[in-house]
Amino acid sequence: MPITMETEKVSPSRSETLFEQARAVIPGGVNSPVRAFRGVGGTPLFIRSAHGPYMTDVDGKRYVDYIGSWGPMILGHAHPEVLAAIHSVIERGTSFGAPTELEVEIAELIVSLVPSIEKVRMVSSGTEATMAAIRVARGFTGRRKIVKFIGCYHGHGDAFLVKAGSGVATLGLPDSPGVPAEVSQQTITVPYNDLAAVEAAFAAYPDDIAAVIVEPVVGNMGCVPPRPGYLQGLRDLTQKHGAVLIFDEVMTGFRLARGGAQELYGVLPDMTCLGKVMGGGLPAAAYGGRADIMDCVAPAGPVYQAGTLSGNPVAMTAGLTTLRLLQQPGVYEQLDRQTKKVSEGLLQLIRKAGLPATLNRVGSMFTIFFTDGEVTDWDSASKSDTALFGRFFHAMLHEGVYLPPSQYEAAFMGLAHTDEVVEATLAAAERALDKLAYH
Repeated sequence: MPITMETEKVSPSRSETLFEQARAVIPGGVNSPVRAFRGVGGTPLFIRSAHGPYMTDVDGKRYVDYIGSWGPMILGHAHPEVLAAIHSVIERGTSFGAPTELEVEIAELIVSLVPSIEKVRMVSSGTEATMAAIRVARGFTGRRKIVKFIGCYHGHGDAFLVKAGSGVATLGLPDSPGVPAEVSQQTITVPYNDLAAVEAAFAAYPDDIAAVIVEPVVGNMGCVPPRPGYLQGLRDLTQKHGAVLIFDEVMTGFRLARGGAQELYGVLPDMTCLGKVMGGGLPAAAYGGRADIMDCVAPAGPVYQAGTLSGNPVAMTAGLTTLRLLQQPGVYEQLDRQTKKVSEGLLQLIRKAGLPATLNRVGSMFTIFFTDGEVTDWDSASKSDTALFGRFFHAMLHEGVYLPPSQYEAAFMGLAHTDEVVEATLAAAERALDKLAYH
C-alpha cells in the first residue's frame, strides 16, 4: 500500500482569527492605524494582558514590550500602586460631569513640574490637546497660520495632517483626503532642524503666523533629537515675530525629565501639550502655558473648548499616582542607564551582523534606523531600509521581543525593564540576527 505524504495544516492563530473578525466591523481591523502592522507586514497581535515589562497575546505567548502603549507605561504595565489607586476611586463613581478635588491636585502638580506652565486645562487625548492649543494661539494672536515640521505628528486634527510622519508615512499616505484645501493652506510645513526654513516662513507671512508647533524631540519619524541651539532658535524667532511657541510634549512630557524636554534643554515655550505618561495608561491629556494665554480659554475668556470626560476622576487618579511615583530619587537616571544599555547593545549586534544601522536616543526614547547616514529630519529618516526593518521586527517578535511595528516610531523603555530583561532582549537579538543572516 503506497504511503502518501500530506502537508500539515496549520490552524490560524487566535490573533489571525480575531483580525479577520475585526476587519468586518472596524476599518482596517484596528482602531489606530499603526497597530495594523502595515509597516512590517503580517497579522497584528491581539493582546490579552500585560504586567511589568511584558505583554501576553491571546495565544498565550509572552513578549518583552518596547512600546509601552506608545509611551504611557513608564512604570511598567499594571503597576500595583496605580491599580490600587484606580480601584479605590472607581468605587466612588467613574464620571460626574462636575469638578473634583483630583483635578486641582493634578493641575497643581503639573504646574509645579513643567517650567513653562502657569495654568493648565485637562482634556482626554493628545490630539484634543494640540487642536485646542492652536485654537487658543489663534485666538490670542488674532492670526490664522501655523508652522509645523515635516514628519512631526500632532494627532489627527485637520490642520496637522500635512506631511505628518508616523502612521501617515507608514501607510504611504501623502496627506489625508477629507481635509479641506482651505484648512491645509493655513498650515506651513518646513523641515525639522532647519532654522533658516522657519525664518523664511516668517519672512513670507510676517503678520499672519499664530503659532509654531513642534515636537521638541520628535517621536513620529522615529526618535530624532533637536540639533544644538535649534529649540532656542525657535524660541528667539517666535518672540521676535509675536507668534506662540507650542511644544508638543505628549510623548516627551514626564518621560525625558520631570519637566519634560523643556527642562532637559532649558528652553521654555509659551504653551505645552501633554498626554501619555500624565494619564498613567488611561485616556488623559492636557494643554497649558502662560497665564495670559490660558486666560483666553472659556469660561475665563472667549476661546471655547470643552469635553464631557475632561478631568475624569479615574484617569486623573492614574495620572496623579504615576506622576507622584516618578518623583522618587534616581528614576530618570535609571531610565537613561537602562535605555542606553539596550539601545547601544542592539546597535552593536546589528552592525556586527553587517547591517546598516544608526541609533538616535534621548533618555528613555530610542530608534534604530536601518540606514548608514545620520538621521536629523524626515528626508534622512526616509532613507531607511524599511523592508530590512520589517524582517528584523518579525525575527525579534519570533524571539519574544515586541518592538514598534514601524521604522518611523520610537521605542519606549520603562522602569520595569531591569538588567535581566535587557540581557534577555540582547540575547534574543543575537538569535534573531543569526536567523536573518541564515535566510
